[in-house]
Amino acid sequence: MMRLGDFSLVRSAGLVGIMAALAVSVSAQGTAPAANSASIVYMTKDISPAAMVAMYKAMGRALPGRVAVKLSTGEPGGNYFLNPNLIKDLVHLVKGTIVECNTAYGGQRASTAMHKQVAKDHGFTAVANVDIMDEEGSISLPFPAGSHIREDFVGSHFANYDSFLVLSHFKGHAMGGFGGALKNISIGIASSSGKMWIHSAGTAKSGDFRQIFGTNQNAFLESMAEAAGAVAKKMGNNIVYINVMNNLSVDCDCDSHPAKPELDDIGILSSTDPVALDKACVDLVYAADETRNAALRERIESRNGTLILQHAQALGLGSQKYKLVMVDD
Repeated sequence: MMRLGDFSLVRSAGLVGIMAALAVSVSAQGTAPAANSASIVYMTKDISPAAMVAMYKAMGRALPGRVAVKLSTGEPGGNYFLNPNLIKDLVHLVKGTIVECNTAYGGQRASTAMHKQVAKDHGFTAVANVDIMDEEGSISLPFPAGSHIREDFVGSHFANYDSFLVLSHFKGHAMGGFGGALKNISIGIASSSGKMWIHSAGTAKSGDFRQIFGTNQNAFLESMAEAAGAVAKKMGNNIVYINVMNNLSVDCDCDSHPAKPELDDIGILSSTDPVALDKACVDLVYAADETRNAALRERIESRNGTLILQHAQALGLGSQKYKLVMVDD
């Protein structure tokens, strides 16, 4: 047996059977049924520009003011980052600015000038303006509930935006086990020094990035949840999340040589609850073919990746209990 949100299902039922058992069909413009204590996670098997728009509209929460669209621009050499043509219509709909922050590990996105060139090379500047939020340094977001970090350091341009649309490519991650919405608003929105702060569980903001490899794994995962909490607390209701489950490599888009995906594409999911959203994605990975999902399952389990979900829930960022609502006709 395996657990999907608050539902137990036999793995042999298969992915299609699981989705059918969990899903309540609604139109893309429809409203979700009463969720009680469970968060609503919307899903479509269609991965297209129109589906991206539909998944945003399904949440029923229009983002006000100046909208930041947070995504990964992708490390050169890899090609599994979100396709600009996939996100373009949605970015235009919200009149968004694509935002990113520089890396702490080096690579070709470690400085603003290099990062802007990568954004151009990867096609994002053809979609919208791209803002490297830590071009002018960091600001601190307090999070007194943290046990490892009690403040999060984000790019200073974070303060220029009224709301955030978080577009995440769900996949594995060499350090976190998997990367989804929670990683995108923690490591992703953190400035380069803020990334070091999270990776070191609040012991360093500068220095050789290799020092972070001595950080206790659970402390690192919990620090990611705490950084995500700082961002979510600051934004309140002015933040929504979409995860795209395609190109399901065991490696992150920050890897210049990611492993070839072994799983078929699954779909697009969205929610106003990042914990429920990431939990649903993990569950869908586990519901897939046992042979083809083996590498990604091993990556998640060997890094204790789901601890971020447990800690985020404990901090009040969301719930691992959810109802999956299909928006496909």
